Amino acid sequence: MTLTTQPDPEQTRAQARRRQILDAAAYCFAREGFHGTSIAALSQASGMSAGHIYHFFANKEAIIAALVERRLEQSLELVRQFENAEDVFQALIDRVDLGLNEKANLDHAALELEILAEAARNPRVAASVRAADRIKRDRLIGVLGRARQGLGRQADTADAEAVTELLMALFDGLMVRIVNHPDLDRAALAPLIRTALRTFIDGN
Repeated sequence: MTLTTQPDPEQTRAQARRRQILDAAAYCFAREGFHGTSIAALSQASGMSAGHIYHFFANKEAIIAALVERRLEQSLELVRQFENAEDVFQALIDRVDLGLNEKANLDHAALELEILAEAARNPRVAASVRAADRIKRDRLIGVLGRARQGLGRQADTADAEAVTELLMALFDGLMVRIVNHPDLDRAALAPLIRTALRTFIDGN
């Protein structure tokens, strides 16, 4: 006999409220900036009182940390797809368009760049951003090692680290390009990125 645990209604409501605040913060930070967004503005955008916001988050830095954590979990969900793929290399190639469209999205770029700008000034925000980056990098290094092994190549950890840095720089750089060049031709870039992936991972 299998026992099913019913979700706690109060916990479910709390999670929904937390998501509501984070969605509002993502919208406001992307458009008004971290320092340009007041708790009053967040209250209006989320439809929740300032008191409710402070119940879930001590301050705006805590909201940024939660946004970084949420973004990390979204990234790791994609990484898990790579890790569970039978052909890791092909999975990476097949998802180039997904990564390209995400990084070359102006709203996404505005939020990510705002968080990075605050991280450059604020050591506490920097700690959150760098910890998340380290987790994602470590997992991607493992993915690239498996992709190389699947192609019959030697899984060199140091080389995989360098390739991971290069590929992350390539995709992260798209956020800057979409701000500078909103009409960037994604369709033209996609096959070139696939070629770059093949070259970096296969080594040929």
